[in-house]
Amino acid sequence: MNVNGPAPAVLAANQPEQFYRGGAAIARLRGMPASAEYGPEDWVASTTTRFGHEESGLSRLPDGTLLREAIKLDPYSWLGPAHTARFGSDPALLVKLLDAGQRLPVHCHPSDGFAQRHLDSSFGKTEAWVVLETNGEDPCVYAGFREDVDEETLRSWVENQDSAAMLGALNRLSVAPGDTVFIPAGLPHAIGEGVFIAELQQPTDLSITLEWKGFLADAETGSLGLGFDLAMFCVDRTGWEERRLGAIVHRAEADAPCRWLLDGEQERYFRAHRLSTARGVLLRAGYSVLIVLEGELRLIPENGEEVVLSKGNTAVIPYAAGAIEAIGEATSIHCRPPAPGEPA
Repeated sequence: MNVNGPAPAVLAANQPEQFYRGGAAIARLRGMPASAEYGPEDWVASTTTRFGHEESGLSRLPDGTLLREAIKLDPYSWLGPAHTARFGSDPALLVKLLDAGQRLPVHCHPSDGFAQRHLDSSFGKTEAWVVLETNGEDPCVYAGFREDVDEETLRSWVENQDSAAMLGALNRLSVAPGDTVFIPAGLPHAIGEGVFIAELQQPTDLSITLEWKGFLADAETGSLGLGFDLAMFCVDRTGWEERRLGAIVHRAEADAPCRWLLDGEQERYFRAHRLSTARGVLLRAGYSVLIVLEGELRLIPENGEEVVLSKGNTAVIPYAAGAIEAIGEATSIHCRPPAPGEPA
């Protein structure tokens, strides 16, 4: 058996400081001690830093090595030849656990093109939310304006920090565990209080925070230093009616051994599957991130030693591990980068 190269690794919680409150869901899932202050985000297998920071946000392997540096030293073993040929040593994926202890502000994210032109980034920030848990009478998220919004109106809302108008103009969507919501770059959105998600996204920390007052220090921070005259050009101001919303909201279905959570077009950005592995599932070779939601899961790699994961564990799986047999009474979310042959 070939045991050379990186092996699947269980990762500790990685909760960089954020500007909003978290709830108890991440600590509860991970089995961590209760705390008066809950970090709202856990960046899993992160090679991405917080905007404007040198190291905050980066994940470390069990031996203390930064995952980003380990991949840079051996991108072929971690990511595979096809991925490396397209993305170099970038995994092209960031996974988070996000527990909204308060409603998040109305914001959006730049597209690849906008980020390349104005933010010196290869990636924008398209994302998707897999709802894990909800609290409250009517948990919800907000996505897309209900009707077209002209530039002058949006500018007025931002200049006056009219939170009620911005939030009121968005579609309010009730959500339940098992739902998946795909958020393309540019789409204005917010996550409601009490919604706990696993988030897949492109590997950046780029947010245009339209509703910055009460959340961020100033408008400059909200616009990523670009100024809103420029930043608002990345906002999708078109109306999102029921048909368009139906294409990005995937409601929970009965569990199968391996259930795809996104459609083909959305998988140009990242891929996600919900695994219910009582009967076992074979994971094809490739870089991936695994979040165990319930039960115990044995990973038996083609190359390397068996790894046992339990509820609340997160793991990064390298290409070099080969195909992996996942066995056990467990439910997990399996996250992958885009297929190398599918340009976004």
